[in-house]
Amino acid sequence: MSNMNSIIKKINRLTPIPQVASKVMSIAEDPKSSMYDLSKVIIYDTAVTANLLKAVNSAYFGLPEKVDSVHQAIVYLGMSQVVDLVLLSASGENLQTAQEGYDLEAGELWKYSVSSALIARELAEKKGIKETHLIFTAALLKDIGKVILNQYVKDSFDKINALVTKQNFTFREAEKEVIGIDHAELGGMVAESWKFSPKMVEIIRHHHRPQESLISEFESAIVYMADTICMMMGIGVGSDGLAYRFHPEVVESLELTETEFQKMVAGFVEKIEQVESMINV
Repeated sequence: MSNMNSIIKKINRLTPIPQVASKVMSIAEDPKSSMYDLSKVIIYDTAVTANLLKAVNSAYFGLPEKVDSVHQAIVYLGMSQVVDLVLLSASGENLQTAQEGYDLEAGELWKYSVSSALIARELAEKKGIKETHLIFTAALLKDIGKVILNQYVKDSFDKINALVTKQNFTFREAEKEVIGIDHAELGGMVAESWKFSPKMVEIIRHHHRPQESLISEFESAIVYMADTICMMMGIGVGSDGLAYRFHPEVVESLELTETEFQKMVAGFVEKIEQVESMINV
């Protein structure tokens, strides 16, 4: 119990999502909001503005001319993508450090999280989901629990690995068995502490088990699929990625054709270097 209390207390040691990101999310959820409302919030935060313009002008977007203002960025990319980029900018500090317990070097968890979020956004668009920012943010932050659990996983790695290799546990299941909580559950607790919507909390908590989600099974399945695609491409495959359980029924629920799937993977493979330029890995 003392170990669990120690883990939960560390939620408050994470760098919280900046206030500007929370405001931007509220604007994105308001159907009456406008480009002006969005730009008005962003321009008063110099760090967020600088990071946004850096991302917009990266090779990933390949815009025909340099973008010099928040308003111009919204005109070129639309409100939804600008919201995603602001949230991306606000999330990096927690995810860029090395996670030795998961065998991830500095920057690897960040690259994996951003890649997963971009793929999830593309999937959400294909499936006609309007709240793409919800999917993007959930995919971006789904592994925030790893940042807290990292040291506990490192200290208990032999026990966790024994369950994986000898008893066919997934790494997440072994985490839960040995430590008392897994990174997805803990990620859901972080999302609650940051006052994210119940739907986003549910997606983060169930991103490995979307079929168990009561209020967001389809959205959780999209985030799970994005996670799976990253694993298949070798992005973010640390110690836990080598013991990952594939759920074909979840993939089937998305009604994604094999051709669509292959095109998505091939398209993202081509964009990897551009993703790195955007996030400055």
